[in-house]
Amino acid sequence: MSAAIPWASPLAQFRAHQAPIQTAINRVLNSGTYILGGEVETFEDAFAEHCGGGHAVGVASGTDALILALRALGIGHGDEVITVSHTAVATVAAILAVGATPVLVDVDEIYLTLDPTALDRVATSRSKAVIVVHLYGQAADLDAILSFARERRLFLIEDCAQACGGRYYSRRLGSIGDIGCFSFYPTKNLGAIGDGGIVVAREDKIAERVRRLRQYGWDDGRQTHEAGLNSRLDPLQAAILQAKLPHLDDDNARRGAIARRYERGLHGLPIMVPNERVGAQHVYHLYVVVCTQRDELMAYLAEHQIGCAIHYPVPVHRQRGYAERVIVSSGGLPVTERFCQQILSLPLYPELSDENVDSVIAIVREFFAR
Repeated sequence: MSAAIPWASPLAQFRAHQAPIQTAINRVLNSGTYILGGEVETFEDAFAEHCGGGHAVGVASGTDALILALRALGIGHGDEVITVSHTAVATVAAILAVGATPVLVDVDEIYLTLDPTALDRVATSRSKAVIVVHLYGQAADLDAILSFARERRLFLIEDCAQACGGRYYSRRLGSIGDIGCFSFYPTKNLGAIGDGGIVVAREDKIAERVRRLRQYGWDDGRQTHEAGLNSRLDPLQAAILQAKLPHLDDDNARRGAIARRYERGLHGLPIMVPNERVGAQHVYHLYVVVCTQRDELMAYLAEHQIGCAIHYPVPVHRQRGYAERVIVSSGGLPVTERFCQQILSLPLYPELSDENVDSVIAIVREFFAR
């Protein structure tokens, strides 16, 4: 039985923008161009402008965006890439896919993003890049991380899969490091109706290499310069995303309003609500609380038909197929290990009504009042 209040709802998002989405789909179907073409180029230009300039290259998924970003920067076998274990497994899967070694560090206790103080302990002569994950829609500490990367001459890749539209001070996330990588998975802040992703780069040469690599290594004359992939953003998805992009900031503002309503309603309970980094715009892809009674609370919410989820129950360095292939920071990852036992994602999406938010709050308060 599905929850009366789901934790996410791509269907509600579709219904909110149904007319322009269906117009976009019909336009693509009637165009006769079903691979790349004008729809993809139009969306790439619009997304690059949304991010503050540079270049945007549409690809098949957020995972492919990371893989192509790493390859475009020349990262591969023998190289090390520093990132976190508390992330979607795709972040680490992309590093392994190019033959590099993931080096995993802990997150901080306040924002649950990469702890910059952990970086110096793991950097070696083999380190080539840092992938910073803007988790749950929260910007990581980019000043400190960027300073470290520049001092060590490392590339900085922003994993913005959960932070589309977010800002760090005046700048859009994804425009601050060397490359920004985005996912358009249906539950994302800017979600497709299927898979999709995009790579954002300031430098012409990097963007051009990503553009070649996404399609076998071809140049404009279909001559190869190196082996590439088949990872093209579908024009149907590009058209859908183009229809939704003008609404992204308003949708993110609504996410923020829901988050503030949760914060007020949950005040005083023995749970930690999300902290918002000073100077950053948290776009609340997920509303993640920390609760020592997480499993009991989750079961109670399920009993009352309220959907929730855990992002993520098992850190990457504990997952089979990955644990054997990563390097973990000396001293382990105690914050990651602790929080994976305590985090819980409550329902949050722009179409969630205030009444439903209040219903979730009431059930959470009822749980702690028993």
